[in-house]
Amino acid sequence: MVAVRPLETHGRIRLMKYRLSRQHVVDMCRTMLDRGYLKATEGNVSVRIPGHKLYAVTPSNYDYDKMRVDDICIVDFDGKHVPDPDGAGGLVPSIECGMHANVYRERPDVNAIVHTHQPFASALAFLRKPIPALTDEQVRFLGKEVAIIDYAPSGTGFLAKNVQKKVASGDNAFIIANHGVVALGTDPDRAVFNMALLEKVSIAYLMALTSEAGKVYTIPDTIREIAFSKLRKDEKRIAAQITEAVEPIRVPAEEEPVSSGAVAVPAESASSADLGYAITEYLDVDDTMRRLKALVAQPLRGLRHDALLDTLNYFDTKCTASKEITDRAKKFIPGGVQHNLAFNYPFPLAVDKAEGAYLTDRDGNVYIDFLQAGGPTILGSNYAPVNERVAEVIKESGPVTGLFHEYELKLAEIINQYMPHIEMYRSLGSGTEAVMAAVRAARAHTGKKMVIKVGGAYHGWSDTVVYGLRVPGSFRMNAKGIPFGATGRTREAFPHDLGALKRKLIENRARGGTAAIIVEPLGPESGTRPVPKDFNANVRKLCDEFGAMLIFDEVVTGFRTGLGGAAGYFGVTPDLTVFGKAVSGGYPMAGGVGGKAGVMSVFGSGLDGKSGAHIQVGGTLSANPLSCAAGYFAIQEMARTNAPVIAGKAGDRLTRGLQKLIDKYGLPYVAYNQGSIVHLECSGVMLLDMRNPVKLFKENKGRKNLMEQMGAAYAAHGIITLAGSRMYTSMADTDEVIDDALSRFDQVFAQVEGV
Repeated sequence: MVAVRPLETHGRIRLMKYRLSRQHVVDMCRTMLDRGYLKATEGNVSVRIPGHKLYAVTPSNYDYDKMRVDDICIVDFDGKHVPDPDGAGGLVPSIECGMHANVYRERPDVNAIVHTHQPFASALAFLRKPIPALTDEQVRFLGKEVAIIDYAPSGTGFLAKNVQKKVASGDNAFIIANHGVVALGTDPDRAVFNMALLEKVSIAYLMALTSEAGKVYTIPDTIREIAFSKLRKDEKRIAAQITEAVEPIRVPAEEEPVSSGAVAVPAESASSADLGYAITEYLDVDDTMRRLKALVAQPLRGLRHDALLDTLNYFDTKCTASKEITDRAKKFIPGGVQHNLAFNYPFPLAVDKAEGAYLTDRDGNVYIDFLQAGGPTILGSNYAPVNERVAEVIKESGPVTGLFHEYELKLAEIINQYMPHIEMYRSLGSGTEAVMAAVRAARAHTGKKMVIKVGGAYHGWSDTVVYGLRVPGSFRMNAKGIPFGATGRTREAFPHDLGALKRKLIENRARGGTAAIIVEPLGPESGTRPVPKDFNANVRKLCDEFGAMLIFDEVVTGFRTGLGGAAGYFGVTPDLTVFGKAVSGGYPMAGGVGGKAGVMSVFGSGLDGKSGAHIQVGGTLSANPLSCAAGYFAIQEMARTNAPVIAGKAGDRLTRGLQKLIDKYGLPYVAYNQGSIVHLECSGVMLLDMRNPVKLFKENKGRKNLMEQMGAAYAAHGIITLAGSRMYTSMADTDEVIDDALSRFDQVFAQVEGV
């Protein structure tokens, strides 16, 4: 692609609408000139502007060799010029703009058009000789035949209508009687390729005509039909990318990006309500789900083959130390890594250093860290003020004693300070342990046995809730090695479906009742399927109606949504709350469960079951001084700096920038956020479910592969994400960090097929 410097007017950079589409037009013209295809007069070239009923086209009577990006005109699908003060100053579009408009309306699979007067094809235009199916390659790219379009004067509505009638056939190349040719393509490169192929086929046909008249042989009809059916299949696939797409979110050019620097420093005595929350405006769930469903309905849009090879080359040449150590690890560690988040395509990266917003691997490559250990490090990685104070504590006590330590109490007190509904708190080793304990407590407190979760949600890997994991409706399909009895009293309801949830509660009533409903308050998989804002309140009502306990899994949302958690943000009080990663500020042994004192009494400690204890939970390392002190100091620092709100602003800035890039490149991708949890869906694999099992089993692998490849491309451009589809921002993500990340995403999106 030809590099173009930013336009300047009166000493300042001048922004231009649809720059990429205009650049494509210029590049096509230059390519045709460089390859010598334009021996006669030049004609006109256009490119569809993705997501708009507009196209970019060459101006009338203008030398291709001198053409600049700002000379390209914008025209709508009625063939009317759309004047743009930032481009095409005084120039008017080609007189054939009506013809181009008709083609784009008729053929949604066409994204670029070349109209030229090239010499050999023009000779057939004068002879009015259509080109029959000479080779299967010709049919494969151009169509059943290169038909003749009836003559009409240039630039007239008659010619535009004649062209529109012919292109409906699905062919991609046409000869206009006494005029020239039209070549169509699914993208700019293919349009130029088809134009060049037409010229070569024209030469061959003219030679055949002159060598022995009446003796030109064509390929068999069966071969022609096979080749043409392949062409039509491809055209249908490309058309779906446009006809089944939704209009991208528009970000006004003049819109000022959100800045995390605008967050006020809170007073020392500020409550969680005073501090505010990371979610400044709750997303439009209906619109987001509509976009996600449109993404899943379309064919995959991944990296071009050459771009994927470049990505793999990055890992092969720049990450050799990571590959060496993870290959060695495979001899001693199943799969070569210990944590699920580390399974990255094409192989795991080994990280030596984490600090603030950045990670550094063993090869010295530096990355912007949007993984943030899976979400807990809201202050940023390796936050020094917490580290220093934790070091002072463990210097005195050591990391674990097995006996009581004051920071157990300090952690429980500070959690209660910002989350008053957590009247009592019991520390455990992880989020998985905390879920196990919460479910056990709910059963003990209610005397009921059934538990309901939302399909697709992740609540750890314990026997009871590894059910409907990631794929709603999949029941035990992702749960190997677990006795049937372990999940015999677990049920799942489809996301967002309150009616289905109520039916499960009614069914369970006949089986002894429901002990608890457990939810991720933002939606399954940290909001991958975001819930309506009133969803949690409605679940609370159902729990009250059926005598079930409501468990909030705040492993991700606790403190990340705000110091009051998702419960504070939604104004819904759960009976039990599960904590994980963030409760120790990113330090290990991070987990616990809290709730109302009456419910939490079942956790009373003691070997003989005294003090009202009814259930057994334990763990020698639970509530160790290191983890509790880290959690206490981290929560203190989050309150002092208002880190969750700053991280949320960074998430807003990142999301808005991604939406702008998606619009710029006309991609079907979906970007949205719930504060500092940012989703970037490129394949929609996480949106597949058992309501459409054929699509699930047919497309799951391909969509998963695309997600992995995009994650690898982001990494090759210096960005670490969670599986290529989710990002967590932190207080360390300044405006400069986010803007740097967006420039890197820009580079990746430019490498997507069809861009």
